[in-house]
Amino acid sequence: MQNIRLTLQYDGTRYLGWQKPANGGKDKTLSRRISAVLEKMTDEAITLYAGARTEAGVHALAQTANFYTNAQMDPIQIREYLNRYLPQDIAVTDCAAAPERFRADLNARSRTYEYRICTAPVHDIFTASHTAHMYPAPDLELMREGASLLTGRHDFRPFSRVHKKKRTIKEILDLHFTVSDSQPDLLKISVTADDFLYQMPSLMIGTLLDIGTGKEDPRIIYRILEGKEKAETLCDTKGLLLKSIQY
Repeated sequence: MQNIRLTLQYDGTRYLGWQKPANGGKDKTLSRRISAVLEKMTDEAITLYAGARTEAGVHALAQTANFYTNAQMDPIQIREYLNRYLPQDIAVTDCAAAPERFRADLNARSRTYEYRICTAPVHDIFTASHTAHMYPAPDLELMREGASLLTGRHDFRPFSRVHKKKRTIKEILDLHFTVSDSQPDLLKISVTADDFLYQMPSLMIGTLLDIGTGKEDPRIIYRILEGKEKAETLCDTKGLLLKSIQY
């Protein structure tokens, strides 16, 4: 049996996330679309394991997934087959044989999400489908103050809409903001954690943007982490993408 590792890019606009939501919609998930092509290719029931379970509308620059198969096709043939039959908003950029014990979901050390915001007065129509828009630009110093309170190991259940009470302690390894000289109207927010809870990236970024626009004080981060309040503002997911997974 082969263990095949995939690196995927996708536009999440028309999908309900990586996997089946609690209320249904299985056929509108990325995992189902990809599994359906794999099952046609192998004539087997396929289970896909993903390094990150991206949510509805979230894109991926480099998602990692793996599956087991008895098919005799080599990785190059598998990649070519997938790219021939997958929808145009999903692409396999790499396909390779993996060790038998490799699991994309269990072996990941950290995940990095990036949020892109156009801060120009007029949103560039050629990037609008994958970039949020905010004018005037949010206050970076206020957001950095809020970000410093998020960094580290905390119980992030108040920054999630998950209902479980266990395994909600996560560690934010890095959270920073970038505006380059070559693209002064593009703000990027990058956050790396050992793992993320359901809607945690969207709620963290949404809260930071509330701070940056003066809707909230940076100290709201303390109140949320202490369980005195819950994060309520979700960012516009069209600007959010899974940038990388570290193994």
